[in-house]
Amino acid sequence: MSAAERKPRLEVVEICAGAGGQSFGLHRAGFTHRLAVELDVHAAHTLEQNLRRLLKEDGVEVPEDLVKIGDVADPGVWDPDAFKEGEIALLAGGVPCPPFSIAGKQLGSSDERDLFAWAIELCGRMRPKALLLENVRGLSANRFSGYRQAVLDKLHEFGYIAFWKLLNASDFGVPQLRPRFVLVALLPEYAKYFRWPQGRPGEAPTVGEVLVDLMGENGWSDEDVDAWVKKANAIAPTIVGGSKKHGGADLGPTRAKKAWADLGVDAMGVANHAPEAGFKPTKGATGPKLTTKMVARLQGWHDEFADWEFLGRKTSVYRQIGNAFPPPVANALGEAIRDALLQRGEPLPLVETSSTIHDPVYKLLRQQTRPLTAEQIIARLAKTGVPMDQPEVERRLNHLGHDFELQKTERKSGELAYNLGQFKAFVGQDDHQRHDLFTQHRTKIS
Repeated sequence: MSAAERKPRLEVVEICAGAGGQSFGLHRAGFTHRLAVELDVHAAHTLEQNLRRLLKEDGVEVPEDLVKIGDVADPGVWDPDAFKEGEIALLAGGVPCPPFSIAGKQLGSSDERDLFAWAIELCGRMRPKALLLENVRGLSANRFSGYRQAVLDKLHEFGYIAFWKLLNASDFGVPQLRPRFVLVALLPEYAKYFRWPQGRPGEAPTVGEVLVDLMGENGWSDEDVDAWVKKANAIAPTIVGGSKKHGGADLGPTRAKKAWADLGVDAMGVANHAPEAGFKPTKGATGPKLTTKMVARLQGWHDEFADWEFLGRKTSVYRQIGNAFPPPVANALGEAIRDALLQRGEPLPLVETSSTIHDPVYKLLRQQTRPLTAEQIIARLAKTGVPMDQPEVERRLNHLGHDFELQKTERKSGELAYNLGQFKAFVGQDDHQRHDLFTQHRTKIS
């Protein structure tokens, strides 16, 4: 069933859309793109060509400015206030991951690429019926508990019910270890119908099963391909697109390369074509390199999601694929959100998500007007049934200091007392440091 056959059609605006992994999944779930915004020129061209084709196939009038290229926070690129309240069913995005990535410095709100809080602000301005944001597992760590709490509080202020969940791509048929931390928020009348997609854990095909035909398409013998398939008998490690700050395409850091080697894959680069007849691994390698077509399959562009053409040169195409949200996962989430917006199924009792406490120290300090010492924080938390020792409080204060203005006052006793000030994240401020940093690093941001 095509998206056009599903009534009513639901419109989506997508930010940080990349080359279209999330776009494709949402389209197949019944969403029609009103607008997509993407910074990378090559990814935007890939996205636009494919989206225009899909909309034409569905008989949908294609907006003239379907894809906008540029910084999503630049008012010269697009105007979020042009959309009326409730006009858009879904605001979706795969905002940059490096601010929260364990492989990076986890700068959070201090990273000029951090657009997560900005996306929440957009939700408050555009007032869609639902919001979908995905990011790396690092955002679920204790380091960002205060950040998550600020996001939940803001969404509650805007009138949304929010849900967080860590999803594994392999549970949705993607042959890859790719955990993603997903935020879904809906207006209350729809939130009671939302259910997370369940997936099928343990049923993802292996790397060998998915790539067997591609490995043999250029003349590599059946015997060699069969031997390789037997070795590639597990799902892949997380595919990483890398960034423009680093070199060409390869399949990840040292630990990932070891995992690839165990699967019989040379992870030191990406090949132009599949192995030829008589191919033998180079010295130090345990097998052939993957092509971008193979990597796309491992990222979920396979079977019903195979019809997607990537534009650009090899390294650019690899980054487009590696930075994408797997289409099958986006599809499953899109179907769950679609069903909630159409109020299908039995309504569920809603738990008041504003009472969910990700960081009790954040919550306590946010409610106080007077500064508190670590000892006072411990005592007050104990009264609420949240025991916490001094090292834990100090660790959380340190984390909060990265993402919030943490004001310190020295008492006569020499103890420090703390007030929680403003969120440092970019939410549209004209004078935010992000603007200067973004301009300085523009050519290396991906």
